Amino acid sequence: QVQLVESGGGLVQAGGSLRLSCEVSGYTYSINPIGWHRQAPGKQRELVAIISSGNTLYADSVKGRFTISRDNAKNTVYLQMNSLNHEDTAVYYCKADIKRSIWDASTVYWGQGTQVTVSS
Repeated sequence: QVQLVESGGGLVQAGGSLRLSCEVSGYTYSINPIGWHRQAPGKQRELVAIISSGNTLYADSVKGRFTISRDNAKNTVYLQMNSLNHEDTAVYYCKADIKRSIWDASTVYWGQGTQVTVSS
């Protein structure tokens, strides 16, 4: 069974940095795209960054501060977060569109989420 497990969240001071990781386990034919979403208290879940076929897309609020990358050999996607501020406080979720075989349609998988808290 395919599973996505996030790690790397925690408490960080404003202006600091964190790197989130999302490891995909189980058999996969393709993982494309894969990315990060976040949900802050009282707000809807929003797209943060995605990567697909070498291309990346970022939300305007994180552009220039966050960098998404992937290591296909490790089946892992990363989110490097720099210059963090209070508005970045949220639960960060990994999301991937995965095919189990060449004949399958893509299925969306979500990780359990990892908490990022930015203090003043």
